[in-house]
Amino acid sequence: MTVVSRRNFVKGTAACAAMLETRRLWANPLGLPPALQLYSVRDLLPKDYEGTLRQLGAMGYQECEAAGFYNHAAAEVKQAMAQAGLHCVSSHHALQQLQSLDDILTFGQALGLEYLVCSAPMVRDPAKAKGLGWAAALEAMSADDWKWNVDQLNKIGERVQAAGMKFAYHNHFIEFHEHDGFLPYDLLLQQTDPKLVAMEMDCGWVVIGGHKPEEYLTRYPNRYVMLHIKEFKLEGWKPGQEPVSTEMGHGSIDYLSIFRAAKKAPIRHIFVEQEQFPDMPAMQAMKVDVDWLKSVRS
Repeated sequence: MTVVSRRNFVKGTAACAAMLETRRLWANPLGLPPALQLYSVRDLLPKDYEGTLRQLGAMGYQECEAAGFYNHAAAEVKQAMAQAGLHCVSSHHALQQLQSLDDILTFGQALGLEYLVCSAPMVRDPAKAKGLGWAAALEAMSADDWKWNVDQLNKIGERVQAAGMKFAYHNHFIEFHEHDGFLPYDLLLQQTDPKLVAMEMDCGWVVIGGHKPEEYLTRYPNRYVMLHIKEFKLEGWKPGQEPVSTEMGHGSIDYLSIFRAAKKAPIRHIFVEQEQFPDMPAMQAMKVDVDWLKSVRS
């Protein structure tokens, strides 16, 4: 029998307590560090990149996902993240940007990213989308356009993997609008190679698209590795209208149900994202969001 001294027992107890406290500070729903999609502070980062990141770190965010680097070199981004106490896990790039992949791969490697994420699909022939807004251009996508996107995602995923990172696809609501008798999102799930293309579910946009995140997490549990969580006030809202953004815990989406379903999937990161700020300034909202994430139980 191993005899444990009182001193070692006390040390072990203290270590366990410290570990539990660290766990408590993490996002409680899935035991993951609080994380933010930096698109939420897109108006602040160009004005004070380092200062904005430091404020977010001081609030309790530990991880982040980039949506642009605002003309900063990878070394500058890496230093700013380290000074803020943030780990930049991934970065978003529209498929049109990913057509010029070499520079994105080099930047991601230098920054030490775990994931590159396709943030939006594209029409195969850009001339087809000329004069159309972003949403209208994607609504105009044909079945052939979506199948071409699948092919592009698989090819990009292979190159990203070869560069030592992982690749994922992030949805909006367009993917849940039926095209030519099929649902584009189902096509993406069924025809992208799971070994090359993971899924980052934006739960809020799934709801706006008329579907339930829980159902997809249950049907395809092994495809999802990251979540975006955002809130909308949906009372009186109708499809086709602009949903009203709000802070986490102040909207209509049942995230407790979503988190319970997400426990079946290998979720590695949960990113808060807020689209607009009708009720309070962005940085105040970021504090409300992270406090909610740290306090919620599922």
